[in-house]
Amino acid sequence: MSGGIYMRKFMLGALGAATMMLSVPAAAQDLPLVGGDYWDVTSVKIDDGHFGDYADFLASTFRKENEFAKSKGWIKAYYIFSNVNNRADEPDLYLVTVSDHVATPAEQISRNKEMNAYLATDDRKQLAGSGQRATYRHITADMLLQQLVFQH
Repeated sequence: MSGGIYMRKFMLGALGAATMMLSVPAAAQDLPLVGGDYWDVTSVKIDDGHFGDYADFLASTFRKENEFAKSKGWIKAYYIFSNVNNRADEPDLYLVTVSDHVATPAEQISRNKEMNAYLATDDRKQLAGSGQRATYRHITADMLLQQLVFQH
């Protein structure tokens, strides 16, 4: 959630909040599946020779941000998955956060301010850091998935 990723999450949050109201029509409420947690999945491609650089970022800033978000109840969990047998056009990593709802735009603005204060940074510094990482780390996709769970 840092830099460009954090700002993109803001936009996805706004979109997700708007679509949540339309996600379960009244006629579908008798189905055996209901909406559960939201899984935000970011696909990352890393240039050859830079895995260590990105791993350092993940172990420091990424971890600090997500541990803070988890302590605040903004997310339930976060994961880093390696695409072990990826093909040339597939990402190397998937960064995943799990939450029980999509933040509203007002929640996202408040969270952004609180996160920046916690990290002693601002949006411009976050974006600059993301820009530096973009020289070797490439976001190839971002998906917002909702888990479906059985009602009974």
